[in-house]
Amino acid sequence: MAKTKITDEEALAFHLEPTPGKFEVRATVPMTTQRDLSLAYSPGVAVPCEAIAANPETAYDYTNKGNLVAVISNGTAVLGLGNLGALGSKPVMEGKAVLFKRFADVNAVDIELDTEDPDEIIQAVKLMGPTFGGINLEDIKAPECFIIEQRLKEEMDIPVFHDDQHGTAVICAAGLINALHLSDKKIEDVKIVLNGAGAAGIACIELLKRMGARHDNCIVCDTKGVIFQGRTEGMNQWKSAHAVKTELRSLEDAMKGADVFLGVSAKGAVTQEMVASMADNPVIFAMANPDPEITPEEAHEVRMDAIVATGRSDYPNQVNNVLGFPYLFRGALDIHARAINDEMKIACAHALAKIAREDVPDEVALAYGKALSFGRDYIIPTPFDPRLIHRIPTAVARAGMDTGAARRPIIDMDAYELTLKSRMDPTASILRGLNARARAAQARMIFAEGDDPRVLRAAVTYQRSGFGKALVVGRPGDVKAKLEAAGLEDAVREIEVVNAANTTHLDSYKAFLYKRLQRRGFDQKDVHRLAARDRHVFSALMLAHGHGDALVSGATRKSAHVLDQINHVFDADAEHGAAGITALLHKGRIVLIGDTLVHEWPETEDLANIAERGASVARGLGLEPRVAFVSFSTFGYPVSERAEKMHLACDALDARGVDFEYEGEMAVDVALNAKAQMSYPFSRLTGPANMLVVPARHSASISVKLMQEMGEATVIGPILTGVNKPIQICSTVSTANDILNMAVLAACGIG
Repeated sequence: MAKTKITDEEALAFHLEPTPGKFEVRATVPMTTQRDLSLAYSPGVAVPCEAIAANPETAYDYTNKGNLVAVISNGTAVLGLGNLGALGSKPVMEGKAVLFKRFADVNAVDIELDTEDPDEIIQAVKLMGPTFGGINLEDIKAPECFIIEQRLKEEMDIPVFHDDQHGTAVICAAGLINALHLSDKKIEDVKIVLNGAGAAGIACIELLKRMGARHDNCIVCDTKGVIFQGRTEGMNQWKSAHAVKTELRSLEDAMKGADVFLGVSAKGAVTQEMVASMADNPVIFAMANPDPEITPEEAHEVRMDAIVATGRSDYPNQVNNVLGFPYLFRGALDIHARAINDEMKIACAHALAKIAREDVPDEVALAYGKALSFGRDYIIPTPFDPRLIHRIPTAVARAGMDTGAARRPIIDMDAYELTLKSRMDPTASILRGLNARARAAQARMIFAEGDDPRVLRAAVTYQRSGFGKALVVGRPGDVKAKLEAAGLEDAVREIEVVNAANTTHLDSYKAFLYKRLQRRGFDQKDVHRLAARDRHVFSALMLAHGHGDALVSGATRKSAHVLDQINHVFDADAEHGAAGITALLHKGRIVLIGDTLVHEWPETEDLANIAERGASVARGLGLEPRVAFVSFSTFGYPVSERAEKMHLACDALDARGVDFEYEGEMAVDVALNAKAQMSYPFSRLTGPANMLVVPARHSASISVKLMQEMGEATVIGPILTGVNKPIQICSTVSTANDILNMAVLAACGIG
């Protein structure tokens, strides 16, 4: 897997644009009329206030408490960065908040407390208790984190969870369940060595002991060696609880004959000699971040039988907390839990382990660009496994109900599981799959407009993300100056700049172009000007001659002009079956609209062509096509000769015998709304359409831009399809990220 390179400038830009930070707050109720305001605030708000005062449990019904978590830190132990202070930790806490939302649809707010006094933190969090359904403590140094968490758990009636401790412990436990399964060992029999007696290490060993590991079989080490009974140096009450009676004094001693090594310590803490001294089929969880105690390569050099996990995404078996905390809180919030207890954590670990032992869904394999199956290199599910959202919270909720932690038990678990499935945004997995396919394709991407800073940022990101080689068309001096102005001066040496002045292929390009255009009124001077001076034509000629694998253009000129220029080189017009399909991503749905680029006023056969092209794009995106020919008329009413061609397009597809669902003509609400479709039981669509064929390009453009501006939909496209080479044309308002998305589509050959 290619490693992604991220520069400081890119990281800062990501947090700066489009607005500072990583999330915002939006209203979930209408706030437009005076009546809305009266209901939301005064006087209407008095009614739920009185109801909650009379019965506090109803706060979960009338406020957002039941789906709101506070992410709280004082910044004393930030990631691998140390004590950055409260304000310095804010980007991390914002990041944690968006992970809650992205993976489990839990609303979260970051709160940074500017104090290192445990009592002050405890008091502040307690006072905020009525606001939240749960508290996620983060990046607070040991031993204060132990004190803070324990006191808050005792004194608050909502879940308090320190993710650095228990999140790591849960994922570690899940991986260990499966590693021991593969090694044919039992947790009560194995000798476990833990290196690192901080928050995460102590939590890991405590949870494993709750799951059956024997105290005398667990050796805990810190920077001063083995924690043994009678040791006084560098001790505290949490370490003392795990002291054992032993003559072992060093990590090296402890590793001899050990079955399991757990590391939450520092890079290089484990040597190959230590690994070689372990028992048969050793399990090594080297979880130090950002670099493990020993790399999988180093461990496997001396022990091919080792099962190795790390905290890194570029190695197999990543111990990643995002597999745990969002789903633990999802399950806990949904039963209005008083706490997240050990039974709920253990249930989470077992559910994760079970998922890893099952067949991996196709979309996961697609997203990671490789087949995954349970074994030594796959003992923990991947963070993007779609089963996590409905399997883990249900297991957590059941455990919470069984142990009395639930205020409001779930009666119908099957219905609950269905609601969990509906919470996830399917578009995210589509985009992730495209990225994986693009990395596998390694396409040489031609970026036609190298004089535009957005295009240059997209080109640099394309290459640094491991998608393939970026070929930028422009003048080297201009490209260098613009990269430096964008803070990307180190990228000057990375990307390849191409133009008519430095290519050796210009004569063959011109000969090819002259042959195509000589009977269209172009002489050789015209052809020279096109090939040598027009970047769109030059880029298309590069692509036609195999000097690049795909092309992205359109950021600086209107799409109609760019398409005209490309048509000098390719047959990208209506006559040859080309079409433009735009993808709209909005609130977890993806709908394609065509034709948004090529056909001005398509007739019946053109509409059928557009439907076929749209179905091809849908399948390229991982969707099963359901095509609706839309109009203001539904199945002949009201009568309109302008709507008739939409009905006749279905007849054209009937004659072609296509292998996808289609129906029409129909209004947009009938096409997209399952309830509206129930009024037409004879319809051939089995569900809401995901591909809309519209009567004309102007209606397509109006629809897309209205959704973009008023509905705040994400727009990808228009996707040029029906051309024999991958070409994508951006809009002039595209951001660098939009251009990158189009490059990814081109790399995947969607079109």
